[in-house]
Amino acid sequence: MESTTTDNNILNACKKGILAWQTAFNNQDAKGCAAQYQETCIMTARPFGVFEGRQAIEDFWQGIINQGFNDVEYAQVSWEAEDEGYVLTSHWTMNKAFGVVHRELWVIEADGHARLASDEFEVQGER
Repeated sequence: MESTTTDNNILNACKKGILAWQTAFNNQDAKGCAAQYQETCIMTARPFGVFEGRQAIEDFWQGIINQGFNDVEYAQVSWEAEDEGYVLTSHWTMNKAFGVVHRELWVIEADGHARLASDEFEVQGER
């Protein structure tokens, strides 16, 4: 029973992390988005490229926000337990684009918050 409780706590922390990211993005807060990533996270944003580290990731999201992208929503969200944490996959839509999250690895850090250890997503089209 203890393992199930621990797993639920980890999953709930991961769900809080993605909600914090979504809220920051929808509030046009690139710094808040970046705060949901580990300092050393590698983010692969197809077709834009690979962004390494929290500052590069913040700069990427600021550029997206500056172009008028907002209002992200997730659909078909799946969470899968992994040794280190949980992997999220989903579809997403924004006001001006849509795509998929191929793999987001959320892990619990020393402060008890879940953050992205890696992020791989793709823009599949414009709206």
